[in-house]
Amino acid sequence: MNQPAIAQPLKTWSHLAARRRKPSEYEIVSTNLHYTTDRPDAPFELDPDFGLAAWYKTHRNASPLRHSDWNAFRDPDEMVYRTYNLLQDGQENYVFGLLDQFSERGHDAMLDAGWARHLSRLYTPGRYLFHALQMGSAYLSQMAPASTISNCATYQTADSLRWLTHTAYRTRELSKTFGDLGFGTGERAIWESDPAWQGFRELVEKGLAAYDWGEHFVAMNLVARPAVEEAVLRGLGQTARHNGDTLLALLGDAQLLDADRHRRWTTALVKMALEVEGNREALSGWLAKWAPLGDAAIDAYCRRLPDARDAAGAARDAAAAFRRGLGL
Repeated sequence: MNQPAIAQPLKTWSHLAARRRKPSEYEIVSTNLHYTTDRPDAPFELDPDFGLAAWYKTHRNASPLRHSDWNAFRDPDEMVYRTYNLLQDGQENYVFGLLDQFSERGHDAMLDAGWARHLSRLYTPGRYLFHALQMGSAYLSQMAPASTISNCATYQTADSLRWLTHTAYRTRELSKTFGDLGFGTGERAIWESDPAWQGFRELVEKGLAAYDWGEHFVAMNLVARPAVEEAVLRGLGQTARHNGDTLLALLGDAQLLDADRHRRWTTALVKMALEVEGNREALSGWLAKWAPLGDAAIDAYCRRLPDARDAAGAARDAAAAFRRGLGL
């Protein structure tokens, strides 16, 4: 009597077995982790019509941005939690070193009072902007249709928090030298009413209300973040150098290293999406809606930067060049 064949045990996870090689650490801990995509009709394996399930079915599953296998996306940097912490521990040590060294030199006491007034208007209110970017990335992390996309958004969320905490630290330091300029107390009013910030406030607040995950990705990663990077991080940083504020310029440079990594995974995701018919039209339509808000935010902010000839034009051109490089 013939005995039934004994199934051979898999040597790795089934979704990685087709590669015929030992999976990397990145593949093991990053891929196919979203259980909410297993049953599109019932994302949480509960009542398919309860509020949260309906939200995911509407704003993720029914998005015009489509792909048959979003799980095939890979982060170009293959970042995992362990390596992210190693990398950013080094970055934070560098930033702490900057803060300590410039503090020991009495940096703030050497700043011109006029420049300090510009900082109270154009720099320290950026805490609100960075927090909005943080919330946007956190939403994308929740709504992305693959864990490899969510992971990138999660690290981006943490980077935005780092930018916020750096700014908060400097706000406190500046308040000790310039106690009469509203550092630490006046930023909310400036964020809510000063013309320099109203373009960015409109952009990010509307971006946070773009609930479709694809449109949210376009609004925040293809428009808002490049605008912030080119106008606030780079534009303000260059102006800071002209005004003897080397510390702010170096802090901006450190944050732009994070931004370069964000752009790498963003580029990879757009490239993957463009392989599917119909996605170019969806992405281009959203860009047509959001890019003018990004340009308006750049113009409103850069117009107030001192000693910055054509900063707005340079920032707009750089943001547009990034999007052109995506093939859009």
